[in-house]
Amino acid sequence: MRANKERARVAVIGAGIVGACIALALRQRGEDVTLIDRDAPGRGCSFGNSGAISPGSVAPLAMPGLLGSIPWMLLDTDAPLRLPLRYLPRAMPWLLRFIASARPSRVVESAVRLAALHANAVERHLALAHDIGVPELVLQRGHLHVYPDERALAKDAAGWRMRREHGYAFERLDRAGIVALEPNIGNQYQVGIYLADHATIVNPFRYVQAIVHAFAARGGQVRRGEVRAIARATDGGWEIATEGAPGRFDSIVVATGAWSRALLDPLDVRVPLESQRGYHVQFRGTAPVSRTVVLADRKVFATPMDAGLRVGGTVEIAGLAAPPDPRRAASLRRIAIETFAGLDVTDATTWMGHRPCMPDSVPLVGAVANRPGLFLAVGHGHLGLTDAPHTAERIAAAMGWLARSPAIA
Repeated sequence: MRANKERARVAVIGAGIVGACIALALRQRGEDVTLIDRDAPGRGCSFGNSGAISPGSVAPLAMPGLLGSIPWMLLDTDAPLRLPLRYLPRAMPWLLRFIASARPSRVVESAVRLAALHANAVERHLALAHDIGVPELVLQRGHLHVYPDERALAKDAAGWRMRREHGYAFERLDRAGIVALEPNIGNQYQVGIYLADHATIVNPFRYVQAIVHAFAARGGQVRRGEVRAIARATDGGWEIATEGAPGRFDSIVVATGAWSRALLDPLDVRVPLESQRGYHVQFRGTAPVSRTVVLADRKVFATPMDAGLRVGGTVEIAGLAAPPDPRRAASLRRIAIETFAGLDVTDATTWMGHRPCMPDSVPLVGAVANRPGLFLAVGHGHLGLTDAPHTAERIAAAMGWLARSPAIA
């Protein structure tokens, strides 16, 4: 904690995994922190994610060759990356940026920045989980990516090359190697890649709750209510308009995920953010896998949660307003049944959440230029869990040593 300094009053808006980690980190440094969300902590995107801690995921979503896949995205309802035709006019500005981000030079730049943010992710989560008293939530058994054949593996060659270039080791497996690790994976998968140093959170919702509980126990304030607007105060601080009484703070951290533009656009802070809608199916009973398994040809994650198998994934660019597409969840359910024999499908539940996606997959983390006291932690896509502790450290550093921290233009 800081000594000989008056505490700053800080509001962290958004109580998902990113906002919760930021609030705890700032409180531990001695700030007077209020964590605000319209829902209970962890009830948004953090509730339904696949729990993967994936520091090796340095390849951005937009990769070279993207342009040729756009007709597939528009027309195939089962495509792992889906953009419904009805949403195309609304998505067009973001889509053009997305396509531009697939240029080879931009991809290399994005991978460098993602690798820096992912650094030591597992170690950071282990330290955090022990600190807040839930070390049992971190499963250290690596990640297994499986492919039906060599041709399917070759499609991901660029991504594996990027992992190697950024220092991530992995082991190639044949069918016997796959079965030795996970005997319940269907025979259609013949080639595997194993990353031993990756990990999994087996209950992301309880993890966020534990972080927020620790934050409150250490003197942080948790406030529930929808933030309708933020604005500069006459004294140079910031005011927050909520359902209750307005609040005045010295600094604000916006960590509201896919909804961040509603707060930032009125300030003329333009963030090219889209909702990367993700789905999962939660099966009850004993999970048929003992670690995170990625069905790489389908872009599907199968995770052993403490409540059973969670099968999640896919990317759907369809905005915040449209209802969930039941075909996406049905596709995940069908893939799970085809892959894992004997899966208990009774009482399976489905979920859809909004992951905040930047065109280049690189989140915005830090101070906003020309807006003293305003900080962003948005755009983590499907890697919010992986990057949350390091994001919190970066925000705390930016807030404590502004002169050393580059601002977000």
